[in-house]
Amino acid sequence: MGVIHRLSEGTINRIAAGEVVERPASAVKELIENALDAGARHIDIIISGGGRDLIRITDDGCGMSPEDLALAIERHATSKLRVDETGREDLLDIATLGFRGEALPSIGAVARLSILSRVVGSDAAHRVTVEGGHVSPVEPAAGPMGTRIEVRDLFFATPARLKFLKGERAETLAVTDIVKRLAMAHPEVAFSLTSEARNILRLEAEMPGEVGRLGRLGAIMGRDFAENALAIEAMREGIALTGFAGLPTYNRGTAQMQFLFVNGRPVRDKLVIGAVRGAYADYLARDRHPAVALFVDLDPREVDVNVHPAKSEVRFRDAGLVRGLIVGALRHALHEAGHRASTTVADAALGALRPVAQPAFSSGGFTRSYAPMQTPGVAETAPKWQGAFADLGGQAARVVTEAATDAPPPAENLPLGVARGQLHETYIVAQTADGIVIVDQHAAHERLVYERMKKAMAERGVTRQILLIPEVVELDEAEAERLAARAGELAELGFVLEGFGSGAVVVREVPAIFGKLDVGGLVRDLADDLSEMDEALSLKEKLEDVCGTIACHGSVRSGRRLTAEEMNALLREMEATPHSGQCNHGRPTYVELKLTDIERLFGRR
Repeated sequence: MGVIHRLSEGTINRIAAGEVVERPASAVKELIENALDAGARHIDIIISGGGRDLIRITDDGCGMSPEDLALAIERHATSKLRVDETGREDLLDIATLGFRGEALPSIGAVARLSILSRVVGSDAAHRVTVEGGHVSPVEPAAGPMGTRIEVRDLFFATPARLKFLKGERAETLAVTDIVKRLAMAHPEVAFSLTSEARNILRLEAEMPGEVGRLGRLGAIMGRDFAENALAIEAMREGIALTGFAGLPTYNRGTAQMQFLFVNGRPVRDKLVIGAVRGAYADYLARDRHPAVALFVDLDPREVDVNVHPAKSEVRFRDAGLVRGLIVGALRHALHEAGHRASTTVADAALGALRPVAQPAFSSGGFTRSYAPMQTPGVAETAPKWQGAFADLGGQAARVVTEAATDAPPPAENLPLGVARGQLHETYIVAQTADGIVIVDQHAAHERLVYERMKKAMAERGVTRQILLIPEVVELDEAEAERLAARAGELAELGFVLEGFGSGAVVVREVPAIFGKLDVGGLVRDLADDLSEMDEALSLKEKLEDVCGTIACHGSVRSGRRLTAEEMNALLREMEATPHSGQCNHGRPTYVELKLTDIERLFGRR
């Protein structure tokens, strides 16, 4: 007998289930995608035990007939693939979220699956159940229009898989993340998620258009994101890019708030990470990340979604075009934002000014309870101060009037207002039409000098210095080929190299601004960048770092006293310079406080 034999149908189904249903969140994703493809406008998700004990998803979609129910639980049976002129299914023209026909049979192979469905216009519903791969006949049942799917005891048929699941809390968070991503992609659909009788998520359907999309993103990513988001809209060669990107000063410590959706499908792609990093590289430090939600719509034939059974990865026919579109659109939006800084800067400043909880003391040290610090407000302390001025009569009023006559002109409609003074030779205080602005003079001037340097380099190019002895750097053959292919782009940045045999490059010129430079280390970093993100980020970031250092040393230092004319000139230049709302590392250059915010601090509101 031969050593090769055919696997049993049950084993085949369990292997397939392992590819499609990795954890409860994977099952939830597949079932929600089916509901969306069915035209549902309200999807209700209930889970228990992190999804291991129960997953119940109810939708108001088109439903399935008894014949469709019987086929839906068979492997590779689907209604979503179009048939081309030759009568074959077209895997290049996929307009739905699902298409493989594996989700339901895979779930049924490892769990207890029950499907109750009623076609719109039908008098009765029908049910089919699958338990560990064993299918029961389709039978009539009572139920509303649409479909309700129950998955109980996930992986009971493959106990080994249960050992690899995380705790209930972690699995619940994974399910919540999946639901949020799908809800972000489809704001016109209402979603609700309940776990252990506790409502985790409830999202009403939003109106079509940009307003509705921003409303859904704000409900999931936070109100602060909605208040500090820049609209993104661009089109190039049939590829449409829309969405929202946060201001540089609204940033995070990780890239978890970066989302990409392709034709309504949430995907994880290193392309978007590299594109976003490249677009924001001039405004954020390497350890800070912006928040973005980008939606790419293009001809289904220009993107391959049949890369992985989980359908979480895609391959673009022209990845460079998509990446260039994302970088260009983000940079344009950031340029249009001008000197605008995020509202969270003011919120953080107000939070720092409010009283904080202080530990209570006793003779034996700290007590066990902590009470808020009772700071008397202006209203409580005013009476004892009023008494000291009771005999002054109109003298105090005359002093205030005389001081006001020497004040600078009103702020009018200037965004950053008119300078009223300087604190500690470091901070400029300006009055606007409806509040005040506090400017860090060094950080602000550093950004202005940096922008001037960038403009000069763009106009005249990067000055290059010829190496006395060209440096040969040994690399992997593929890495050397990638670098040599991008030699023209690198030369524009002042870095001249060329291929040097198989698996090596020779560097002949470097940017003169660098001074001493580890050429070999930079070349290897560039090779990694081109491999991972298809862009020479290391060289650009090093140029920006050097320019930033020069700008730092050439800008107005803290501790320098400025005249009123110098302070106002700085404010006016900030208003006219893009990106002046943050320094070169993403920190804010100014804080704006509205009168209403200040009045709250003093208990006037």
